[in-house]
Amino acid sequence: MLKPILLVEDDLRDQELTLLALERSQLANEVVLVRDGASALDYLRREGMHADREPGNPAIVLLDLKLPKVNGLEVLEAVRAHPALRSVPVVMLTSSQEESDLVRSYELGVNAYVVKPVDFKQFVSAISDVGVFWAVLNEPPPGSQRAGRRYE
Repeated sequence: MLKPILLVEDDLRDQELTLLALERSQLANEVVLVRDGASALDYLRREGMHADREPGNPAIVLLDLKLPKVNGLEVLEAVRAHPALRSVPVVMLTSSQEESDLVRSYELGVNAYVVKPVDFKQFVSAISDVGVFWAVLNEPPPGSQRAGRRYE
């Protein structure tokens, strides 16, 4: 069974573009979309409305920085503090080019920091590359199953 990709994004346009880019990359992974940091933590911890979801961690978390309720840095900090979630790859997917956001993300243990390109083709390409790398090319920790594969 393939692990899902968790997309944490509150902007409707960016949601649509990210989902389109992941679809074009032909990943077989399900994409789970949540729109705020609190829902992301509920999903990851299997709490609240996600209490009955299947056990297991996502292949990757694509995390926006500026989110309602709980921001991306707070989500990242909570993920890295939770023993069962610590090894989940987290990619900050943001429009912020602020050096302080970049530095803080890496201090908290983000795996990658990707600034969302403004150009549509560049955006699709960047998301596709991120998805393929983390769900197909990246070697997961020993004992975990491969996160995903391409359609044949």
